[in-house]
Amino acid sequence: MPWYFGYASNMDLTSLRAKGVEPRSSVRAVLRGWRLRFNVCHFFRHEGGVANIERSDDRRDAIWGVLHFCDDAHLAQLDAAEAKGHGYERIDLSVFTERGEQHAITYVGMPSFIDEACRPSRRYLNILARGAIEAGINSDYVDALRQHPVHQPPPAPIFVPPLGDYPVFTAASLLRHPTLTALTGAVFDMAGARRQHRVLRDLFGGRDMTLFHLKRLDTSNGSETLADIKYDRLTPVQRCYLNEYLHEYSVEYVYAGRYVYD
Repeated sequence: MPWYFGYASNMDLTSLRAKGVEPRSSVRAVLRGWRLRFNVCHFFRHEGGVANIERSDDRRDAIWGVLHFCDDAHLAQLDAAEAKGHGYERIDLSVFTERGEQHAITYVGMPSFIDEACRPSRRYLNILARGAIEAGINSDYVDALRQHPVHQPPPAPIFVPPLGDYPVFTAASLLRHPTLTALTGAVFDMAGARRQHRVLRDLFGGRDMTLFHLKRLDTSNGSETLADIKYDRLTPVQRCYLNEYLHEYSVEYVYAGRYVYD
């Protein structure tokens, strides 16, 4: 069973559970001789950059995180969540806990996704800070996360689907189309997606991704359901977040129809 060192959003158990990983135990840990960066481009550009770790020549540099004791079956889920081989690569390293040194796996950004101009979103930093606080990581480290410069995309207007006679899909009919994906009532075709998004077709294809995104909000407690979406029990913050993603989907993919929650 692998030990996994989460140094970013996966410090937070709510975020980790949203990816299908329920660790057997979790404890704070530190990785010495490395530094935290936010230079990995998110798949969707309005989200800015996400976390990465880089070796440092200064042994005083350290990255705090959470060491999770996972089941073997979780490894495939972690690989998928971190886009192993596409956005991140899995590596082995040693971290230190109060009980001493522990061998673990973690993920580092791949060169093709590195952009030094990237900055993290406020949503993303909030999740990191929440996870660090819950793990008992020192307040100076949490304050440094909160004070990091953030990515500020322009406000998005309300998404309006294009005019035209488009088909209507349900969960069952969407499943028969592996290049189609849905988000909050809209269906998009991923067939012509840019190279960096091809890995997402395996994750998004044939599925409605609304709940997936809702569970990644910094306000999520993991309790969101399809019924909340179907009966429009969403908060203004949730609607705004989904609206931003509708615009991103419309840029990355091609609008292909409507989706109904049956």
